[in-house]
Amino acid sequence: MDFYSLIQTIDTFIWGPPLIILLVGTGIFLTCRLRLIQVFKLPLAMKLILTAKNKGSGDISSFKALCLAMSATIGTGNIVGVATAIAVGGPGAIFWMWVSAFFGMATKYAEGLLAIKFRSKDEIGQVAGGPMYYIELGLGKKFRPLAILFAVFTILVAFFGIGTFAQVNAIVDSMKISFGVPIYITDIILTLLVGIIIFGGLKSIARAATAIVPFMAVLYFVTCFSILILHITEIPAAIMLIIDSAFNGHAALGGFAGSTMMMAMQNGIARGVFCNESGLGSAPIAAAAAKTNWPAEQGLISMTGTFIDTLFICTMTGTTLILTGEWAGTHAGAAMTNAAFSYDYGSIGGIILTVSLILFAFTTILGWNYYGERACQYLFGIKGIVPYRIIFTILVASGAYLELQSIWVLADIVNGLMAIPNLIALLGLSGVIVAETRKYFEHLKTINFNIKKPQRNISSLGL
Repeated sequence: MDFYSLIQTIDTFIWGPPLIILLVGTGIFLTCRLRLIQVFKLPLAMKLILTAKNKGSGDISSFKALCLAMSATIGTGNIVGVATAIAVGGPGAIFWMWVSAFFGMATKYAEGLLAIKFRSKDEIGQVAGGPMYYIELGLGKKFRPLAILFAVFTILVAFFGIGTFAQVNAIVDSMKISFGVPIYITDIILTLLVGIIIFGGLKSIARAATAIVPFMAVLYFVTCFSILILHITEIPAAIMLIIDSAFNGHAALGGFAGSTMMMAMQNGIARGVFCNESGLGSAPIAAAAAKTNWPAEQGLISMTGTFIDTLFICTMTGTTLILTGEWAGTHAGAAMTNAAFSYDYGSIGGIILTVSLILFAFTTILGWNYYGERACQYLFGIKGIVPYRIIFTILVASGAYLELQSIWVLADIVNGLMAIPNLIALLGLSGVIVAETRKYFEHLKTINFNIKKPQRNISSLGL
């Protein structure tokens, strides 16, 4: 067995049943301990996105922290990954994405809560947080090796995986195919933009994410939604197909190779987790920077990221593929989604998809740069930040010319390995999560009681 075959085998194992069971199992466990918080407190969570007081020791608002986290999670996986999952697992993969997202919301809540609970300050006064800190500060010093492992895996993913090569290739290829822009021109512009933004620090990255993420999410959502409206009479049949395929698999149709229930489950859950990153430990690094004094408040806001990412954006992609019939065609990956967008809108649909893909990939680069930088700061202090940014920028510049399959597979492996230290911490600190949740909702009850309590009229007291 050669090296590439070996790491492919390892990758298949890591992203196979063991990790999926651990990820979803942790989500189920937290869902039970938190009493279905993702159901009963979702309206409050959505309200807090724009109404959080932003009073606390953080560096950016809760909304900007959410946008920063979503800049990394909403990426090419929402377009290419969903198409790939359906191509292998059939329409039923969408159902299992929903399952992973439902339980993943409880996981993401717990991550956001712990990020605030155990954050600290670095040497220059900036907030530092994430799994590295809640592993060490929450579980104790003896667990520091786990925190170090998490930080190392995060830097490797930022440098060689999600943060650079995959996104850069997606951008330069899209610009060349759709608009005829030479690869080197796109690469120069992209490198300059990334360099300017990341050397501006957290607030610069947050400003870019806040400007781009809502726009790209709305653009993609509106485009998909308009396709759904054009096929509105076919939606009930599409939903029935998704549910039926989730439990019965699906026979071969057109260019589709057919699937079993297990294929639908494995591909749907794995792709759902990969898209929303619930349990991987990346999002709490961004959540830690939010201005709030209540860990549970940021946990609720963080939870909405999984809801928006998977239950909205991924669902829109998958449903569009089914309604247009392209899921059973001969295309694969981005080409499948492009064909679906072009089905009703022709070349305009393809252009909108290309713009969405470029924006998704660009913001993912920014988000993962920040994650890697915070991990680097944890390991080496602030002296490691500038060298990290220089290396990251160089890798972005070179990413357009590299097709190193082995590096991508290795990055996929370390991305999965990130989850293990994080999930250990979530399970070990579940008591803290429950206690902080109770404390926050008792606080809200007190506020509501004081608001509703009738005020005594001064004149009635004879004063």
